[in-house]
Amino acid sequence: MKTLPKERRYETLSYLPPLTDQQIVRQVQYVLDQGMIPGVEFEENPLPETHFWTMWKLPLFGASSAQEVLAEVRECRSEYPNAYIRVIGFDNIKQCQTMSFIVHKPNNRAF
Repeated sequence: MKTLPKERRYETLSYLPPLTDQQIVRQVQYVLDQGMIPGVEFEENPLPETHFWTMWKLPLFGASSAQEVLAEVRECRSEYPNAYIRVIGFDNIKQCQTMSFIVHKPNNRAF
């Protein structure tokens, strides 16, 4: 059995191979189906003690489809190709972030 290459791991889904756009859409659709508000964040050097990432625009309060969120992810990727990018889900009842997952790592490194 082959082990995973030794590298830093980040949050949910980071142990999986890089997500395709279709897989990202399915994850974002889950966020929307649960009534969460999606957002996109990025960070060039996410260290374990770095709890706050920079928001890419405001949270997508009016997002009605996963394709809208994917378009923002793509725009963020093109603007910050050397940054780690994640999608987050805000719960408007609990007033906090309840979900996040990495959708881009620089240099096409495996998740």
